Amino acid sequence: MRAYNKPLLFLLIPVFLSCANLPRVTDKDRVEYPPAETQAFTPGEEVPITVVPDYVTIVAAGDNLYHQVMIRDGEQGDYETAYSEIRPLISSADIAFINQETILAGEEFGFSGYPLFNSPQGLGRAIAAAGFNVVNHATNHIMDKGEKAVFATMDFWDNIPEVTVLGIHRSEERRSLPRLVKKNNITLGFLGYTYGTNGLSVPKDKPYLVSLIDTEIMAEEIDALRPLCDVLVVSMHWGEEYRQTYNKSQEDLAAFLAEHRVDLIIGHHPHVIQPIEYITRPDGKSMLCFYSLGNLISAQSDNPTLMGALAYIRIKKDAGEETASCIEFIDVGAIPLITHYERNFSGFKVYPLYTYTEELAEKHRKNQTKMELTIDYLAGLATNVLGDKEISNDPFVPITPLIW
Repeated sequence: MRAYNKPLLFLLIPVFLSCANLPRVTDKDRVEYPPAETQAFTPGEEVPITVVPDYVTIVAAGDNLYHQVMIRDGEQGDYETAYSEIRPLISSADIAFINQETILAGEEFGFSGYPLFNSPQGLGRAIAAAGFNVVNHATNHIMDKGEKAVFATMDFWDNIPEVTVLGIHRSEERRSLPRLVKKNNITLGFLGYTYGTNGLSVPKDKPYLVSLIDTEIMAEEIDALRPLCDVLVVSMHWGEEYRQTYNKSQEDLAAFLAEHRVDLIIGHHPHVIQPIEYITRPDGKSMLCFYSLGNLISAQSDNPTLMGALAYIRIKKDAGEETASCIEFIDVGAIPLITHYERNFSGFKVYPLYTYTEELAEKHRKNQTKMELTIDYLAGLATNVLGDKEISNDPFVPITPLIW
């Protein structure tokens, strides 16, 4: 006799019974769905394909300028906290640029502030952790500790390969290599230049070490890079310190860059914000110029130096196109930033103006004896310089429309 598993048989019986009790589906119970829309094509006819454009978002910050009071703890210092309030903005972008005003040569060269700067390498790690992935070192302070310190700074960044470094080079051959970053099917090319090095000469036998503003050399480098990228970005350390309008030299250089079909200029050095403008290139396309983004952070104390700007640029590339002619600036503006610090030059932190409160302003070192740095002053400064390009909210957070 064949043996059966009795428990299994008992389990099957209810199943059969439950199926038997299901109601019978009749024709009147059936739901008729309309046929899916179709489009007829003639045999051999090319079927159209829906293409979706590509987008890339760039943010850019000005002078990361560390004075002596900001590096008192050397390599043991906490440098990440200073960027905690803007980190969500930085990390949300595809490309995040920063002008690293001071060298990062290490303790061997002695940590120092003005006039000959050298900042802890922990600062470099902090800005990378915040999300900055393009760092300019072509500044007037790059030669503050000599050529060996420049090489030491490059050695440091070699250990953080996800960061693209501009404006300093190990050799003529390395300088000729294009700085290209590809994001979302959009290729961006970068170059960085400085007006000078505070009278501290670049070694005559290493003219490639620092990218100086020299229109003949710049023309060659820009023209060589132009065919390799969709978006050509040039970092310019230029202008007059503490002047909130651009000067003739900046204007002339911007026209020169437009002639060579640059798409975007990121300007810095004046330590204060300057206007944002579109400049029409000879080919009829627009070049976007941020003349100066001011200080990202510093221990400077004049009111205008306590406001910087975070550039925000969203770029569209038509799908399937492989030339720079298909590039379009979709959203452009700048978020005003405030450098906050308190008594005894402590608690350094950068805040977007739209999150900076009266309570924080009251704690600012500038307001310990009388209110010098008010929200009204800061808001007025941003409006006067940035105009309709001012961004007063987080551009990475969609605005939910009100439903009435």
